[in-house]
Amino acid sequence: MKAAVIEQQGGPENIVYRNWPDPRPGSGDVLVRVKACGLNHLDIFVRRGMPGLPVPMPFISGGDIAGIVEFVGGEVSGLKVGARVLLNPSTPAGMMGEQIQGGLAELAVCPASHVVPIPSGVTFEQAACLPVAYGTARRMLLTRAKLKAGQTILILGASGGVGSAAVQIAKHIGARVIACAGTDEKCQRLSQIGADHVINYHEQDFSREAWRLTDKEGVDVAINFTGGDTWVPSLRAIRKQGCLVTCGATAGFDPQTDIRYIWTRELDILGSDGWTTQDIAALLDDVAGQRLEPIISHVFPLEHAREAEELMEARGIFGKILLVP
Repeated sequence: MKAAVIEQQGGPENIVYRNWPDPRPGSGDVLVRVKACGLNHLDIFVRRGMPGLPVPMPFISGGDIAGIVEFVGGEVSGLKVGARVLLNPSTPAGMMGEQIQGGLAELAVCPASHVVPIPSGVTFEQAACLPVAYGTARRMLLTRAKLKAGQTILILGASGGVGSAAVQIAKHIGARVIACAGTDEKCQRLSQIGADHVINYHEQDFSREAWRLTDKEGVDVAINFTGGDTWVPSLRAIRKQGCLVTCGATAGFDPQTDIRYIWTRELDILGSDGWTTQDIAALLDDVAGQRLEPIISHVFPLEHAREAEELMEARGIFGKILLVP
């Protein structure tokens, strides 16, 4: 098969489109012909190298995998060759595209327990937006923050995959959304997908503006997966007994903090990690029922994986980048 292979960790020039041995499914696995694979910042971290998480090189990243079942293991029931499926990349053997080989290739193997049928009317491209970004956002908002209708939520990094997913899910719940992005164009797009208020954080102090928009009461929930120098301003923007939810640190994992806000406002700091197969199935149902429309920024052929990652690193996107073999 052909694959976008990380030959060694470092810059995007280390991604090479070349031949790779076909994966071999076990008796409890399915072999899927990949029709679309979504990019995430995780793919960049795997390619660059992450402290404490060695990845054997060469390696195939990519966790958001939608395709057609090509082979079914002997112990698998309920799945047939030709079925349209989306994979839950968080498998018992490890995260696809991070710890085990991923989907930036023509073929991928997954345990049958982590395969979800794609409903009629949902495209491969729409499905491949969902697991990492939308699954992460759904768990952050529903399972961890327990966001409710009428509450106010502040979303940093709102123009990316997880951020735009959080905007859509929060609006579906009935929350008031304050979304932050780095350009006026991205802010305009966020307004178009439902954000009630937008903040260009390059032109305004997002913490002060969120405080003003809530009549100096603060937001109920802040979503911060950037870390770095956004951490303390996020704490300042939260009301008494509100919460901050984090699932990552794209701008730095060791930020300066100010614990005075945590104790004086009785804030909850919540971590969120991953999603479930049930989350993915629910998201597919929402797309099929037209309650959710995944935001697709760019679609590249798989052989242009290097260019796709360069675009993501430059933050020149709104929504998801997809690669198609």
